[in-house]
Amino acid sequence: MEVINHSAKRVDNNLLVVTHLTQLLYYITGFGGLIVPLVLWLTQKDKVEGMDEHGKAIVNFQLTLLLITFICIPGIFLFGLGILGFIYVGFIGFIIPIVNAVKAGNGEAPSYFGTIRFIS
Repeated sequence: MEVINHSAKRVDNNLLVVTHLTQLLYYITGFGGLIVPLVLWLTQKDKVEGMDEHGKAIVNFQLTLLLITFICIPGIFLFGLGILGFIYVGFIGFIIPIVNAVKAGNGEAPSYFGTIRFIS
């Protein structure tokens, strides 16, 4: 008698790379940098090896950037310090997804430093 494992996850580093790079949709379209990775994570987390870990890291990172952005809005009136926060969000929000996409392509775990863990 042969046992068939239907719950085996496939290894798809290319999908992990695409999931990280979809965060850059904010810079292209102005929206979608949270929605598209969230949909990919929710639909593929049971099918792709590592998607659950990468998806949680991406969603936590995007929610942290969103929170920092909302905090920076009133911070503009406090000696313009909110502008520094916006520069930080713009720079980190562009560089870190690219770095983690390269890591995902190499089969490494994501590392989003300074991220609040909303989803664990």
